[in-house]
Amino acid sequence: MWRKALVAALLALAVGFFYHGGPDLQEHILQYIGLPNFPSSSLRLNSKDSLEHVISSAWQTLITLPTQQWSKVAVGVNACVDVVVSGVGLLQALAVDPGTGQDHEVLHSKEDLKEAFIHFMGRGAAAERFFTDKETFQRIARAAAEYPGAKVYVGGNAALIGQKLATYPDLMVLLCGPVGPKLHEMLDEQIVVPPDSLQETDEYHLILEYKAGEKWGSTQAPQANRFIFSHDVSNGEMSSLETFVASLEDFQPDLVVLSGLHMMEGQGRELWEERLKEAVSAISDIHKDIPIHLELASMTDRDFMNSIMQEVMPIVSSVGLNEQELLFLSHAGEGPHADLPAWKGIPDVGRVSDILLWILEEHGRSDPSSEADLTRIHFHTLAYHVLATVDGYWGNQAAAVMAGARVASTQACGGQSVDISKVELRAPLEFHSSHTEPRKKLTLNPAEPVTVWRRGNVTFHLTPVLVCKQPLRTVGLGDAISAEGLVYSELKTQQSF
Repeated sequence: MWRKALVAALLALAVGFFYHGGPDLQEHILQYIGLPNFPSSSLRLNSKDSLEHVISSAWQTLITLPTQQWSKVAVGVNACVDVVVSGVGLLQALAVDPGTGQDHEVLHSKEDLKEAFIHFMGRGAAAERFFTDKETFQRIARAAAEYPGAKVYVGGNAALIGQKLATYPDLMVLLCGPVGPKLHEMLDEQIVVPPDSLQETDEYHLILEYKAGEKWGSTQAPQANRFIFSHDVSNGEMSSLETFVASLEDFQPDLVVLSGLHMMEGQGRELWEERLKEAVSAISDIHKDIPIHLELASMTDRDFMNSIMQEVMPIVSSVGLNEQELLFLSHAGEGPHADLPAWKGIPDVGRVSDILLWILEEHGRSDPSSEADLTRIHFHTLAYHVLATVDGYWGNQAAAVMAGARVASTQACGGQSVDISKVELRAPLEFHSSHTEPRKKLTLNPAEPVTVWRRGNVTFHLTPVLVCKQPLRTVGLGDAISAEGLVYSELKTQQSF
């Protein structure tokens, strides 16, 4: 017994000596006795601070705007009016009984709507579908507008991104899309809408929201999310695309943000094949010195997604997407982990990293000799975000990924700043750089909440999200995340797209 006591005493004296001897000696002794070594900033943390508080405080310090900022951003081409309503409440008001869920690529009836809604509600996943029957859709839309508590908002990825960008007073924003009188009235005054984008009537999208834990029949939502559907021909045909590209010559933007390709899927293969060719031609007309960000959204047709991956991604500079769109890209292109039918819980960081790297290698400019333009992917899921960039093209990406995560927390909870009492950390504190060997074990330090790793000439930045416990609104979060990430991103001027 006395020998163990003596050894403990000597070890305590040694640790004390090394501690006062300097930080390098502290590191060596910690490694020697097998304890984890945290960065010096984390050693100064108040033990009473929650991880959420530490992360939020770090964001306040570390999120800084880049030296070179955008002055003009052109955004297009999908815009509409969103009617947001309780999904379960509306379906009950339509006298629809709960049953089993089933996904439908296109909705033809109330029964299809019910089945698709249940399918995604049970997974807590976002989705968007086209409703083919105009008269039935209009009846449902009227019921939604009259439903107690229904709210009307600016909708469409382009309009939502434009709205977020317009919160920066020094940034001039051009929005092209089918803008009707109601939408025009709701847009920020700072947003410029070309006369050719104005139309006599608005396009309406119905947003069926559900809360975490909400039940309908035997289905229970694991997390809050929404199901979107519409009978939207103008956005479905991307009718404003040519107007958008033509307006760029006069507007002279520093950055172009493009969205709405997913809306073409509901038009049928023959139509989307032809329209996609026209879209690629129009996008190719944009001056090569102007970076283009493509915002993806929910899709179900693998051929359509594969066509976007093969034809559109190589001619844009940046892409924004969520976990479902990322995995569907791999399914469509037979990429890494394509045998995984769906994510289970929080997407595995290693798998996400593998797919992001594959996209940049196959359809981007990770190879310097490649003619592709894609050098940046902003991935977001509920618990964490990742920015993957080809080295040499983008700066300030640590701040950019943190800024996107911060806006996810604030906007979901309906505040201007992070309210620690309303959020929680769900991101893993330990993960791997890849799902397969060779791989590195990585950790997340809450005091410096960006984990960085490299694979070849691609750098990954990961930051956690402080997830809102009771989100007030989930629609448009992805658009706000991408917009904020772009505002805080800096294009390195020596590179030309």
